[in-house]
Amino acid sequence: MGEISKLKEYAQENHVPIMKDEGIAFICETIRTQSIKRILEIGTAIGYSAISFAQASPDVTVTTIERDNHMYEEAIQNIASMHLEDRITVIHEDALNLSLTGTYDLIFIDAAKSQYIKFFEKYSPLLAEDGVIITDNLSFHGMVEDITLTHNRNTRQLVGKIKQYIEYLKTNSQFETVFYSLGDGISVTKRKKSSEK
Repeated sequence: MGEISKLKEYAQENHVPIMKDEGIAFICETIRTQSIKRILEIGTAIGYSAISFAQASPDVTVTTIERDNHMYEEAIQNIASMHLEDRITVIHEDALNLSLTGTYDLIFIDAAKSQYIKFFEKYSPLLAEDGVIITDNLSFHGMVEDITLTHNRNTRQLVGKIKQYIEYLKTNSQFETVFYSLGDGISVTKRKKSSEK
């Protein structure tokens, strides 16, 4: 784990937002226990989570999308340094402008929080029958639970968007969602069986 811990250190020093340890551990355990093989990640950043997922099981392949040029370049380098370029594909594109085909056992949403509903609507059709959609940052440093922690209008608007997404998941007739207070707040969404709809 030496290399991945260096990546985590780099992210902290350079204020790159990466998943908290609890969240990463939870998803990696999900990958192992549910025999997840094909993962789609929306929001690569420097590749920390994609690398962690690939390291969770040798059967895993990850397709990850990043629109920021600098982050994309860093992710490519970091994935190559871990010798995982054969199992992790990084796509340099805005996820809302991209057309993908195929199905995925796990779709991980961790990009622009204001676009979470759009990401969900666009990519949930690619979810495998028994697959899961996991979303991060639903607590947003505690601000979703306590709006007084926000200090400016933009942040309050963002918190409002996250709350809308949470409500969207809770009231979605096609999917069922469980919320966890791990890391920075995680949701795990599964397609309802036809008898439950």
